[in-house]
Amino acid sequence: MNIIVKDTIHQKLEEVFGYNTFRPLQEEIILRTLAGKDSLVLMPTGGGKSMCFQIPALCFEGITIVVSPLISLMKDQVQALQANGVSACFYNSSLSPFEEAEIIRKAKDGEVKILYLSPEKLISVKDSWLKDLSISLVAIDEAHCVSMWGHDFRPEYTQLKNFRNSLSEVPFMALTATADKSTRVDITAQLGLKDSRLFISSFDRKNISIDVRGNVSKKDKLKQIVDFINSKPKESGIIYCLSRKNTEELSAHLNSNGIAAHCYHAGMDGQLREQVQTDFINDTSKIIVATIAFGMGIDKSNVRWVIHSNLPKNLEGYYQEIGRAGRDSLASETILYYNMRDVVLYRQFANDGAKAEMQIEKLNRMLQFSQAKSCRRKILLSYFGEFLVDNCNNCDACHNPTTYFDGTIIAQKALSAAARLNESEPLIMAVNVLRGSQNAQLFDKNYNQVKTYGIGKDMSFFVWSDYFVQLTNLGALEIAYNESSALKITDFGWQILKGEKRIELSKPVALADKKKRTSKKTKASKVAVNNDLFEELLSLRSSLAKSANVPPYIIFSDKSLKEMAADKPINASSFTEISGVGQSKLEKFGTQFIELIQQFVQIKTALKVPTKLVTVSLYREGLTVDEIAQKRKLKSGTIFSHLVDASLDGESIDLSQFVTEDIVQKVEEAYIECDKPTLIKPIFEHLEEQISYNDIRVALGILKAR
Repeated sequence: MNIIVKDTIHQKLEEVFGYNTFRPLQEEIILRTLAGKDSLVLMPTGGGKSMCFQIPALCFEGITIVVSPLISLMKDQVQALQANGVSACFYNSSLSPFEEAEIIRKAKDGEVKILYLSPEKLISVKDSWLKDLSISLVAIDEAHCVSMWGHDFRPEYTQLKNFRNSLSEVPFMALTATADKSTRVDITAQLGLKDSRLFISSFDRKNISIDVRGNVSKKDKLKQIVDFINSKPKESGIIYCLSRKNTEELSAHLNSNGIAAHCYHAGMDGQLREQVQTDFINDTSKIIVATIAFGMGIDKSNVRWVIHSNLPKNLEGYYQEIGRAGRDSLASETILYYNMRDVVLYRQFANDGAKAEMQIEKLNRMLQFSQAKSCRRKILLSYFGEFLVDNCNNCDACHNPTTYFDGTIIAQKALSAAARLNESEPLIMAVNVLRGSQNAQLFDKNYNQVKTYGIGKDMSFFVWSDYFVQLTNLGALEIAYNESSALKITDFGWQILKGEKRIELSKPVALADKKKRTSKKTKASKVAVNNDLFEELLSLRSSLAKSANVPPYIIFSDKSLKEMAADKPINASSFTEISGVGQSKLEKFGTQFIELIQQFVQIKTALKVPTKLVTVSLYREGLTVDEIAQKRKLKSGTIFSHLVDASLDGESIDLSQFVTEDIVQKVEEAYIECDKPTLIKPIFEHLEEQISYNDIRVALGILKAR
């Protein structure tokens, strides 16, 4: 790929979307697509998947087709593209016949660069007007929907392979945020991708904290949720519940406690559901209590927290749902509550549905994650084939660490059992072999003849099962759900087995013996912003969004506004340096935001008075140090520091009224003997704590003035 093409895509990124650099893998994916090749792209929610096909779409001469499963998702993405000056449209069941005809006309006339279609609509028109278009690229979003192994299988997606075969020379791009190894293989086969390359971005969303709380009583859970929300005023959040009834009950409970919350589930009137969703997207309402029916099509960047009131049924769904928080990359929190009642209910649901065995295995994996004692981010990432070396220090397990021991030999025994079973058997069989079980099935397969048979008979079934789960959680083993949940050894696992790597494990603890762990509250990272200015920017954004009839984040994300509140750009040049400000948004909204910031800066500059001068003013009014401290809600030490600094700056303040000359002399001697320290503590300790910090502070001020 030549330099001109690279320059072009960087130019599009900056001018259209307002970003200076690509995220990891984006540029590589874009260049491969522009070379006419297929790709399977795995990126976490909020990881920048859309940019991978939007930039090529702007570079190709023809039209780009995007297959998307949800109307709301199409609408949001089209609005965002149009705000950036891109000619984008959607074609789905929400359009009137007149609107459909207009979209078709625009597409045929070359007035549309990116066209979003539902899979149902695409199948219905692929042999009519769609085949008359000059299609340059096809992007299939939420591609896991094509796979029976995926968590959200949709039969309509399976018909897309025929569409791919009819456009043999057109590059196809499949995109998803959640797909284990089995699902990835199936996506490639089901869509008929040709010579496809797999791109896996890091699934590590460092800005999201993870907190798991097990076996909490209903009463305590409700109290904890109320207290949590009350500690997050004005923040948007989602609470996921197991059933429709749960959403209604929890929503009612929150409202009875003065928290405005709306419920959302599939049993509600369609118009009402749409209104609830719209209000949430537009920031009119802040809190949604919902079943998993809510969220897949939500492209809201400023969700600050997600709570699971019940155990999710699989790790793919859980990851996708917590990924709805912090899409603007700002600090966000998640809490998961679980109990065994959730597990029982899910197993009942699974037994009544298709692929029951696979669903139960994935449920078990979800439970193992919840009960784990090691870094939860490591476990989550290993599930998607990503190995994290260090603990995240942003989950409850890291905040409440357990004791580990060198478990290499135990791990080698477990891994050896999996290897000698040709990586074709599930956990139960591997444990039975290690323990020398007399199981009839084991003998039928001659597993009593393998070298690992009976080498672990000194440990119980429970203990060995726990160690196998830990090895899976730590990325040494994988579960192949498409092969009857067979245990597969990873590269890391083979290194352990060969003695090239060591591994630490924790001692299994019976459920009855597990101590209740309290999670430490994760401190959200603070951005250096002016909160007053940020509130004014939010108000302006809300007003502009209402006038344009679009969600507020379409105008600018919270992240962009916080950058504005921190950097205070007062002209067009500095405004374009803000992340998310492209040429189109500069032209549409730049003037209003720049003028607001200019006005704010002028006002603040005029009103700003150094804090020490406020203290001096009160001192001249005759107030004592204690009275000033009380009035300003500051410590007396701070007031003394103000007075000392002001005195050294030339203000007429008699510091000698606060200390005797004897104290000044003692402080001077200590100061010299301590080798003139910059801190007060060494002097305080040298004087055997006989002279207070405040007296030392004043005495040093007197000495500096001499």
